[in-house]
Amino acid sequence: MTPAWTPPAAVLFDRDGTLVVDVPYCDDPAAVRPMPGARRALGMLRASGIPVGVVSNQSGIGRGLLRRSDVDAVNREVERQLGPFATWQVCPHAPGDGCACRKPAPGMVLAAAAELGVPACRVAVIGDIGADVGAAHAAGAVAVLVPTPVTRVEEIQAAPVVAPDLVRAVDHLMYGPFGAAA
Repeated sequence: MTPAWTPPAAVLFDRDGTLVVDVPYCDDPAAVRPMPGARRALGMLRASGIPVGVVSNQSGIGRGLLRRSDVDAVNREVERQLGPFATWQVCPHAPGDGCACRKPAPGMVLAAAAELGVPACRVAVIGDIGADVGAAHAAGAVAVLVPTPVTRVEEIQAAPVVAPDLVRAVDHLMYGPFGAAA
């Protein structure tokens, strides 16, 4: 007998390219556009009582291209359009800063899990690039890659789970490898 599928206790999303259309170094809330299926995917999780959060590298702050207040304003617009998130984790560091939070390091995933009171092994991370998958694995969490045109072929090949869109990614996490139809 196959054991029952257990959905994650929380799901974390990358922001740019996953929840919203990627606008490099975005400092304008008016530029926020949800990715296809984002509202529906988030609604599925929220309706099931699964907390959702965001883990986002924002190197523009560390590079001097963005102010933290700009990033916070964009994040407020993301929430206005997509609903509330139980946690926001933002890495403000530049790639060369050597921090523990910048994906693929596990810092933001671990901090989000701690804030939500959930063991990292019961968290899932959905993202569009290998750094998102790497952060999940480094934290002991589950990863689902939802490729976009910027996702490299080797990142797709290395990902343990690849979904064609956000709704299918959430369906996989909630109902197992064969989804609700199984």
